[in-house]
Amino acid sequence: MDNTDFKSTFSLLNADYVQLNKNWNYKNVISPFYRIYLIDGGNGSLGDAEHAHVLEKGYLYLVPSFTLCNHHCSKYLSQFYVHVLEESADGSSLFSANRKIYKIESVPEDLIRFQKILNLNPGRDLRNTDNPREYEKQPTLAGFQKRNNLIPLCDYIETKGLILELIARFLKPGNFQLSEAKKIPSKILDSVNYILTHLKDTITVEHLSGRACYNANYFSRVFTSYTGERPLAYIQKKRIERAQYLIITTDLALSEIALETGFDSLSYFSRIFKNITGQTPTQYKKINSVV
Repeated sequence: MDNTDFKSTFSLLNADYVQLNKNWNYKNVISPFYRIYLIDGGNGSLGDAEHAHVLEKGYLYLVPSFTLCNHHCSKYLSQFYVHVLEESADGSSLFSANRKIYKIESVPEDLIRFQKILNLNPGRDLRNTDNPREYEKQPTLAGFQKRNNLIPLCDYIETKGLILELIARFLKPGNFQLSEAKKIPSKILDSVNYILTHLKDTITVEHLSGRACYNANYFSRVFTSYTGERPLAYIQKKRIERAQYLIITTDLALSEIALETGFDSLSYFSRIFKNITGQTPTQYKKINSVV
């Protein structure tokens, strides 16, 4: 990844300092936004597909968007948190190839960053609920985003800078591994961008290879070498990722979501969804519904 390929912007959704108890116990949560925690007391855990990460005092934790996560507190846990929405013009994501929970030791400046974010953005807490399945609903997300326009421009820009500083902490060598060290050719980047912005449309390898002026077989080999996935598998993964977002954040029927993400039938959509996530769309919707 070349630095000039980085196009994401990050906006604050909510932030607070909280003291949690055993009620903070939620399983199989997949949110469309980033979560960053700074633990200052107690104990708990965050679990992803690989293992459970013990929440320890003096450590920072990052949960990228669309990362399966279990939350658990056995007795008491105190933490600062910020929830951040990532946006990019082409739909790409900084952590798309590295979706796991990250843990690094904190430094004194991290506490200052969290405190500054809270001071610049009063009232961005989640006092009504600590259930992630409730506060990730679309009306709530939209409400938090609108509040970014209610603070002075200087505070808004400073908040964005502080968020970038926190995310940058997890990008240090040794913590974050890029899926490919070599620069991705412009034609492959163009293909990726086309896929991400045309998920609703019919996309074929022949069409993509034609856009790149490559033979279809050669295009598939090059695409796979730089993305780690064959074109059709990549397309399906991004469609299901988009479907997960729509299930969590909208009230669209599953049949509408299937069409919105490029599937011509609900049955085919359901089969691919389960192949990728391990759950049917109905199961996923039930698990991530407000309880």
